[in-house]
Amino acid sequence: MKNKNILELCLAHGLGGLELFVASCYKDFSSKTTCRVVVAPGTKLDNYLENTDKFYIKRNKFFPFIPALRLAKYIDEYDIDIIHFHWTKDSITAVLAKLISKKKPKLVQSRHMRMTRFKDDFYHRWLYENIDMIHAVTLQVKEQLEKFIPLDIQPKIEMVYLGVEASSIDEEKVLQLKREYKTEDKFVVGIVGRIEKGKGQYKVIEAISNLQDLDLKVLIVGSAMNEDYLEELQQKVFHLGLEDKVIFTGFTKYVNEHMKLFDVNVLATENETFGLVIIEAMANNSAVIATNKGGPLEIIKDEVNGLLFDGSSKDLSKKIQRVYENKNLLENIARNGYNSVKEKFDFEVQMKSLYYKINEEEK
Repeated sequence: MKNKNILELCLAHGLGGLELFVASCYKDFSSKTTCRVVVAPGTKLDNYLENTDKFYIKRNKFFPFIPALRLAKYIDEYDIDIIHFHWTKDSITAVLAKLISKKKPKLVQSRHMRMTRFKDDFYHRWLYENIDMIHAVTLQVKEQLEKFIPLDIQPKIEMVYLGVEASSIDEEKVLQLKREYKTEDKFVVGIVGRIEKGKGQYKVIEAISNLQDLDLKVLIVGSAMNEDYLEELQQKVFHLGLEDKVIFTGFTKYVNEHMKLFDVNVLATENETFGLVIIEAMANNSAVIATNKGGPLEIIKDEVNGLLFDGSSKDLSKKIQRVYENKNLLENIARNGYNSVKEKFDFEVQMKSLYYKINEEEK
């Protein structure tokens, strides 16, 4: 198999699992072949990709030909064989750039989000006719793509799970954080992700309000997408009398060090496609409690390597209390979760599989 020149494309403004996966692909593929990255200037992903030779374009919702033309010139100048894009809103930019370019590169999308309706209108038929392959991050997403994209325009669909690599931990930073948050002798419940309603931080706050007799600390790790919503959560903490229990850490690059503080990590998203934060927590030996829908069902075997809850704050409080009071259960699911990551979600294994599928010649 001849190595191809790959371009990673993501014009999204956030820095969640999707954008971090872009960074992971760029880093890993660069060790195997020539890989370039295109981002929007000044975004969180742009800032995250330090010391990287990036090409900048801005998404133009109303005149997509403008960024597509710039991208097409870049494709031809650097002899790009494969465009790998992630954000669904980048689809039209990627397709137009492919069609405008002389190179006509292979177009691959990593699909991180669910698909819930049939894509048989003119616009989507045009898009999918020009996408060569879609990488589904879960079996559920793969099934949805096969169901909702008409067979006569359906790109090749491959499923490869996201993976997580063992990260080096700054132990001094861990100790510093313990002192800063005063968690040395506390049972710590953590939730990591963008602060927005869909991520369910409010459920954790409500769950903890039912457990005020327990010696708990809650760390809500992540940046706010909406300052008004952050203030709403902070007011909720105040009105429930939880100021001494709940800490909003804000954005941090030390996510793994924060996870090392957690006894249990909660994923409270109502409809999580995959749940990268679950396997990251497992890799850091943190027990996991997650919503019993979507991606978590492909990662967690209830009572074995994690606990599942029904999405309500009431049930979440029951599950937190169980692991608080049952140290053996807590240790077992943490240990089994760590083993699950090594067996099924190893970063190098998953990235090798994805790289092979992206580079595979069309028959």
